Amino acid sequence: MMKSNLYTEVKNGSSPVNISDIPVLDYGRFSEEVCTMLTEERFHCLSYFCYPAGEVMKFICCIADDGSGTFRILSHEQTGSAPLLSLTAKVYSMHIFEREISENHGVMFEDHPWLKPVRYPHYRADRQSVMDNYPFYEIEGEELHEVGVGPVHAGVIEPGHFRFICNGEKVLHLEIQLGYQHRGIERLFVDNRAGLRNALLLESEAGDGMRRALLAEDIAGDSAVSHGLAHAQLTESLALFEPPASLQAERCIALELERIAVHIGDTAALCGDVAYQLGQVACEALRTMVINTTQYWCGNRFGKGLIRPGGTNFPVTELIAGEILTVLEEVDRRYSNVVDCVYTLPSVLGRFEDIGVITRAQAISIGAVGMAARTCGVPRDIRATHPFQQYRQTPVTAVMQESGDVLARGRLRALEVKESVKIIRRLIDEWRKQSVESGQPRYNLAYRPDSLAISVTEGWRGEICHVAVTDHKGRLMVYKIKDPSMHNWMALALAVRNQEISDFPVCNKSFNLSYCGHDL
Repeated sequence: MMKSNLYTEVKNGSSPVNISDIPVLDYGRFSEEVCTMLTEERFHCLSYFCYPAGEVMKFICCIADDGSGTFRILSHEQTGSAPLLSLTAKVYSMHIFEREISENHGVMFEDHPWLKPVRYPHYRADRQSVMDNYPFYEIEGEELHEVGVGPVHAGVIEPGHFRFICNGEKVLHLEIQLGYQHRGIERLFVDNRAGLRNALLLESEAGDGMRRALLAEDIAGDSAVSHGLAHAQLTESLALFEPPASLQAERCIALELERIAVHIGDTAALCGDVAYQLGQVACEALRTMVINTTQYWCGNRFGKGLIRPGGTNFPVTELIAGEILTVLEEVDRRYSNVVDCVYTLPSVLGRFEDIGVITRAQAISIGAVGMAARTCGVPRDIRATHPFQQYRQTPVTAVMQESGDVLARGRLRALEVKESVKIIRRLIDEWRKQSVESGQPRYNLAYRPDSLAISVTEGWRGEICHVAVTDHKGRLMVYKIKDPSMHNWMALALAVRNQEISDFPVCNKSFNLSYCGHDL
């Protein structure tokens, strides 16, 4: 840990910092420092939140420095209810954090362009703020019309409302309203009594540890490993526990398997949206092979139950490692053949190329992360810039595209699958060199008191950030979660501008963002 008069600096997954070691700036200096940093491309905001601390409201801002591989932690405090000057006017990517703070705690930000609700949590400050009075953006004109899609959709898709303003078939503006299924996940991490307990879980620290592990992998079901690992790493950081190298390698293998499965499944969905049935069914079959391999490993196709603090109930064996390598060899070969067909077929290229373009400047402005950033030439991949677990010893090179369109988002998936297969092979080689066994899960780890810890993983969508604050007894006092969709929904809204409204489905599929990951 490094400390200056302005911020405290830590590495990803490192030991927690004492709250008292984080400098408290006056708001003017805090605002100046944050805005100065975020005008440089190498910096982006991981999390910005506040919580009551005695008679003051304490604000914490965590900023990633992709150049040095560190996180900077800044803070300020507010007494009373006087409004704060918004950061959003200078750094647009901060809009979502300020809106969430305002919605949850009633803090007002002067000059914020539109301080509208984010999620409608049950504990929101303004109970008069409800779905029915959401302030949608409006444009007046006789030639314009509005099209509403959702919140109820066909099939099993989750609830979300899309409000289009169109001139004929051309989309002028899209506003995305979420928050229909706010589950209070962050509160459940903190409050031992909140929600219904599983009858099998005891009223004990171990029971709470298991309950939180189960909550983590349910934040977003298609990212169970990614969120589960972010939570496990955070828990171990608070407890000053260093997992053995074999366990770190196993976790990264699971993370890459999750990435491969979803990318292949999304390739199938993209093919289905443009009526290329051969590509769709071939990719669906290959995805099934991958998730069945995860099921062979741990009994669940999505990796639930696999990631646990301190150890694992499903250690890798030579038999499992051999099965993973055998399946991936066939999947890699067959998927390469399929994508060669997909991305050389004129009818597919005509529906992907130059559709739903996000520029590099737009991606940086909105704070895009993960795939949404890397398809525009912005190299944001936590595995490479802020390595964690076995990635510290097994370096990753971020896969990039430049055009920012549906084609780029499709091709990036294909390239990442091939890269992840190589990474898993290297990870299994590293795992075979380890002599220490992974050990059993540890649900009763004691957390360091009056501390803050940050854990960031790179899920298949992008960076996932979990931050925790403990009280003087070492109990969780604050638990903040950020799924990459929190930033990247705005990328979808920008991608469909000046497109035909009929292009929306394929644009939407090309991002495949999470409703539940946003509606915490």
